[in-house]
Amino acid sequence: MKNFIPDNVSKYDNVYDVLKERGFIEQVTDEQAVRELLGKEKIKFYIGFDPTADCLHVGHFMQVIIMMYMQKYGHTPVVLLGGGTGMVGDPSGRQDMRQMMTVETIDNNCNAFKKLFDQFLDFDDEWKYEGNEGVYSPGHQNRDPIPGKAISVNNASWLRPLNYVEFVREVGTHFNVNEMLRAECFKQRMADGLSFFEFNYMLMQGYDFTVMARDFGVKMQFGGNDQWSNILAGKRLSRKWCDINVEGMTFALLTNSEGQKMGKTMNGALWLSADRVSPYEFFQYWRNVADADVNKCLRMLTFLPMEEVKRLSSLEGAEINEAKEILAYEVTKLVHGQEEAEKALEGARAAFGGGGDAANIPTTEMAAAAFEGEGKGLVSLIKELGLVPSNGEGFRTIEQGGLSVNGEKVTNPKQNVTKDMFRDGEILIQKGKKKFHKIVIK
Repeated sequence: MKNFIPDNVSKYDNVYDVLKERGFIEQVTDEQAVRELLGKEKIKFYIGFDPTADCLHVGHFMQVIIMMYMQKYGHTPVVLLGGGTGMVGDPSGRQDMRQMMTVETIDNNCNAFKKLFDQFLDFDDEWKYEGNEGVYSPGHQNRDPIPGKAISVNNASWLRPLNYVEFVREVGTHFNVNEMLRAECFKQRMADGLSFFEFNYMLMQGYDFTVMARDFGVKMQFGGNDQWSNILAGKRLSRKWCDINVEGMTFALLTNSEGQKMGKTMNGALWLSADRVSPYEFFQYWRNVADADVNKCLRMLTFLPMEEVKRLSSLEGAEINEAKEILAYEVTKLVHGQEEAEKALEGARAAFGGGGDAANIPTTEMAAAAFEGEGKGLVSLIKELGLVPSNGEGFRTIEQGGLSVNGEKVTNPKQNVTKDMFRDGEILIQKGKKKFHKIVIK
């Protein structure tokens, strides 16, 4: 059993109260009914993940944490992989249509997602959903899941076999177009043009909820705030078509104090895979959050007891850095494991002159021959290392005084790095106050 969440994480026994205490809950279809349901029963609930990439990012991670809390308190998380809905793409919160993916790419991404979920949740991998062959041929589970275990299902199982005429006849008749057009998830797209292709997405997600409620007893859907309209669509369809009452709940998106989504880096999304974003870079992202965001991140991304969250959040001045270091360590430990979190912590302390092991600073080995003679252009080097996204950004960084080599500020944008600049075969490049990278020649 994966024991990420300590028993003292909250004084509450009902997971609804725990999630509310941590500041997750935004909208609920019926607050009293949901709180009673989660307190009296151990339910199946689901969160959907469309496979838009082959890796999870921090935006997904918030939903993963919700599932971890639910599993901790005895409920059954249903991870819904969007092998069917991913073929359309959710228009919610978007200003343009998502890029179309091949079926092969979608299936590969679904498989990669499942492996990442295995890091955080205990699954009953013998549980299966079987037999769905369209609107008139419902599927079923092979057996009840093992209590306390999560299960995973792919909506390709029921969406890909659909006959379109049957689908719109049985499902489409329960959707009012005027109500759909008022939905928040479509508003951003109406001015630029919403394709009929994407307009189907709400029907598909509503159908997902209904199929799972009907075929294996799912009672709730969770999602980010941008999923509220889709969740309501599923609740209505379940009641109208199958006479089943289900509930829904949405959660705050992870935004900073200025209302912008967190988890964006210079090089794109803050991915959870070490192949995409190194544990050190991941650590540094959380170490560098704004003071005003410390409380929210500690509440939502760590499993520290609320008393400790409040203590750390109340620190001021230079002491707030203690809270940021603990935040970075806890989140990195959760995603990459304790060993990598320790290395990242040591590397950060060494880089910032506070002690620690300099061996844990991100390091790249390069051939000594690359620095012979006139050497290698510094701007092209920092681009190659991923410290800047382009040569233009590299030149601007130097012109603005934001780059140092071995502790000395670089003033010449056309400077080359030569072999004689290495000390004991190493050179340390610093971008801004927070980013360090060591090169070792061989």
